[in-house]
Amino acid sequence: MNPEVHGHRDFYASPTGLVAARLLRERLLKLWPELPGREILGLGHAAPFLRLWRDGAARILCASLPESDAVPWPPGGPGLSLRAEDDALPFPDLSFDNVLLVHGLEHTENARRMLREVWRVLKDDGRLLVVAPNRRGMWAHLESTPFGQGRPYSPGQLGRLLERNLFSVTQRDKALFMPPFQSRLMLRGAGIWEAAGRVVAPRFAGVVIVEAHKELYGIVPRAAARVPGRRVRVVEGAWATCRNRSARAEGIQEREPARPPPAQGAGR
Repeated sequence: MNPEVHGHRDFYASPTGLVAARLLRERLLKLWPELPGREILGLGHAAPFLRLWRDGAARILCASLPESDAVPWPPGGPGLSLRAEDDALPFPDLSFDNVLLVHGLEHTENARRMLREVWRVLKDDGRLLVVAPNRRGMWAHLESTPFGQGRPYSPGQLGRLLERNLFSVTQRDKALFMPPFQSRLMLRGAGIWEAAGRVVAPRFAGVVIVEAHKELYGIVPRAAARVPGRRVRVVEGAWATCRNRSARAEGIQEREPARPPPAQGAGR
């Protein structure tokens, strides 16, 4: 784990963080417009985005990771938040319909273990939505924001990582084409930056967003593959010699008379 990762709560309370959260919520809502009756888990620092589905969802839990700041959830309601290890989530199997992973994958020491834990707690038809820093984006190269911490991913890298861990990618998106401005005046044009960036420089978004479905076929063992026979070269005549020796040995054993059992009372 990386103890230097901090400041998620402070960032999302700043003007830059408020604008970034609004832009991300717009994209997340397009991917998951409604989740009525669903069990949802927010993992990492997902609290600023979970309110999108609060009205229709059956239950929403927020699990902060050691690398992220703990945030109460829901605001003003009963506590449904906790802190958990990324490789040992404290939930039973098949607990959630949807998992939102934000500010988590880029900080974990073992992405495979984290994704396998997410796979475990998802139901059989569960969906995962991952938000991660884009390797080519400007946000990933500035440590003043949480997106500049940890390991960034390209869209292809993130997709392959999910597919190697029993997920099937279904949707992709990007966000934060706006540079991480600090000036309130520049932040007012965030919408223009987003619209222009999608047309002019789609590869340089600040974050990549990938939705994936839980796959089940990956855990079914495949039929044992046939192992092709191996040819062994034998010196000419060697095999016949071995067979003759074996036959002679069997003949000797057959010709040898059996010894009669000792007579009772012998030696008296």
